[in-house]
Formats: sequence, C-alpha cells, structure tokens
Amino acid sequence: MKPNRVDHIGIACTNLEEAMKFYEALGLTCTNIEVVEEQKVKVAFFPCGDADLEILESTTPDGPIAKFIEKNGGRGGIQHIALNVDDIKEAIAYMKEIGLRMLDNEPRYGAGNSSIAFVHPKSTGGVLIELAQRL
Repeated sequence: MKPNRVDHIGIACTNLEEAMKFYEALGLTCTNIEVVEEQKVKVAFFPCGDADLEILESTTPDGPIAKFIEKNGGRGGIQHIALNVDDIKEAIAYMKEIGLRMLDNEPRYGAGNSSIAFVHPKSTGGVLIELAQRL
C-alpha cells in the first residue's frame, strides 16, 4: 500500500466564514461546503495544486475539532494530513499488519465524498494521519 499523493490538509478554525476570507484573499476558490454530522464538523474545501485545504469548524462543543482547538490554547491550526489511497480497506489492513494503531478499524464517511480512516498519532510520531479514498 503506497499513498498516491497528499489528498488534503485539515485545518481547524473557530469560525469557518472568517477563515474562508483568508483563503479567498489568496486567490483560492471554495469548491464545496459540507456538514458531516457524524464527525460534528462543517467543512470548506479549497483546491490548491494537487491537494485540497480542508477548513474545519466544529458544529458542537464536544466535537473533535472543538477538542483540538481547546488543546491548542483556543487557536486553530493544522489538525491532520490526509493521504490518498486506492483501497481504504486494504490500507487499514496494511497499517494494522505493520503494527500501527488505528483510530478507525473500519472505513467511515468523510467530507468530499470519501471513505476515511485515521491512524493514531502515537503510531506516527505525533501527526494525525487520515487515509482517504475518494469515492
């Protein structure tokens, strides 16, 4: 299992509309805004070269993005890096086979019409890695 490319970089923010203004000022265009209820996030995608910038705002105070911002002293920032894979189930199996700890043992729905799974940061040197298969 070899990742194809960086799929996207997940960037947490406290206010999606305000954060979007910065990326638009850079000349980037938002191609999709989506709420993913199961992950408690509202997401905006900004294509940038071969990858997207995925701007994430929590929809609830107990969501993963809200918790990340709280741990980060109330500031947003890079929350995860997503790697594109051809087969998410194969990628999960491979990660487990080589001894990496997964947060998701089964694929789940991710924003942008993708199937995703996260590798635990304790297995990656502290970086939250998302495996993403675009559907």
